[in-house]
Amino acid sequence: MLRRVPQMTARAKALVTELNLHFAGVITLAILTLYLAVQLLLVWEGLNSNNAAAMDQATVQMKAAEIAAKPLRGLDAKLTNSTTDANTFYQKRLPYAYSQVLTELGVLTKSKGVRLMHVQYAQSPTLSGDAALTELRLDANVTGDYRPIVEFINAAERDKLFFVINGINFSGQQTGQVNLRLRMTTYLRSPSVAESIAQPASPDVDANSGGRP
Repeated sequence: MLRRVPQMTARAKALVTELNLHFAGVITLAILTLYLAVQLLLVWEGLNSNNAAAMDQATVQMKAAEIAAKPLRGLDAKLTNSTTDANTFYQKRLPYAYSQVLTELGVLTKSKGVRLMHVQYAQSPTLSGDAALTELRLDANVTGDYRPIVEFINAAERDKLFFVINGINFSGQQTGQVNLRLRMTTYLRSPSVAESIAQPASPDVDANSGGRP
């Protein structure tokens, strides 16, 4: 056995040659390369996942921005149309003088067969500038039969002049003469040049009117 020891040592030295060491280094590098490749693949998959999530989030934010901006598209045209519509409403449905209000109430009461006893006024400016408006509050007393009184209220709500009925108060029986206290609001606008020239002088007002007819 002792005689074989030198032979075994020689064989071991023969195996551990420069070539064998080279092969061992290659194998070690191959294993390390495989490990690094696996790690790189895992990192790449993680980056792709994060990129997809970031892309989805960016898409959602873009959609939200588009929805928020949608009402603003064509805003200039919308403002122009709104201004035109407002001017048309002012000219066609808002009076510029107390006399127009009294005349229209007289037409309504006459057409429905009721009587306008008296009207009290109160006014306050609401808008200034080019679109100056004055709020005109009316407190009117009307008498007549019940059905014509109701028809007069409906006609006032649908009249070409803009009336807002704020309150009504009946007194009397439905089968006979009825007294109606009607509180309404309208708005006086500034007259045009032609309307200012053609506007008749306003009559004087009694002490109970609270304003100018």
